[in-house]
Amino acid sequence: MDAPVAKRRGETEMHLRLKRLAFLWAQANGYSACAAEVSLPQCRYRADVAAYRPQPKQPGVTAIFECKQARADLRRDNCCSAATHERLRSVSRRREVLERHLRIHYPTLRTGDSLFPEYDSHDFSAIGHRSYGRVLRELAALQNHLNGGRKFECLVRYRCANLFFLVLPNELFCEAEVPFGWGALVESNGSLSLVRKPIWHDNAAETRLRFLQRIATAGTRQFNRALGLTREEIVTMAKSV
Repeated sequence: MDAPVAKRRGETEMHLRLKRLAFLWAQANGYSACAAEVSLPQCRYRADVAAYRPQPKQPGVTAIFECKQARADLRRDNCCSAATHERLRSVSRRREVLERHLRIHYPTLRTGDSLFPEYDSHDFSAIGHRSYGRVLRELAALQNHLNGGRKFECLVRYRCANLFFLVLPNELFCEAEVPFGWGALVESNGSLSLVRKPIWHDNAAETRLRFLQRIATAGTRQFNRALGLTREEIVTMAKSV
């Protein structure tokens, strides 16, 4: 009995289809061990699909497949820290300039929350200044992006696998938006085509073994779910052995 590709709660049919195609492509290319939603060693992220390709007399090849069905989802995880930090510094300087001018032109914005006037804070939101509001919104977006949008960058930085693939529908593919070092698998007519090759990232044999163990654990969990096996049944069986 074949276990279906695991579907997460709230997952769309398109995302599930991309995961299934990633499974097919990986196995067709020699990755005989595959699993979905695999917790990765060395970082806090999960891979949509993780795969392992054995090699004779040497450590196998590990690969991660990330499936993206919408541009917003793609851009959320594709944060470049250096560029984002530079933009954050620029916007922060803009905020400081605006606040300096607003303090001069709107002295009544002081809140009087300090014993010394020079340390009073100012309620800049009281005047509804449009430019200042835009700057604050961009600052918040940039900070959120840095805090939670570096998945692609972190997976490569921590060398979680040897190869990384982005799996996309045809209409979403844009060469410039594929993260550096990643390959691109694009869906067309119900199958995936490799339109950009990934860069090899070396890592230790022990890291690859842990990766394979994570695949085995995730695969077992998915088969248990498909076969209706519960934790209670497993514990009961263990006690009787």
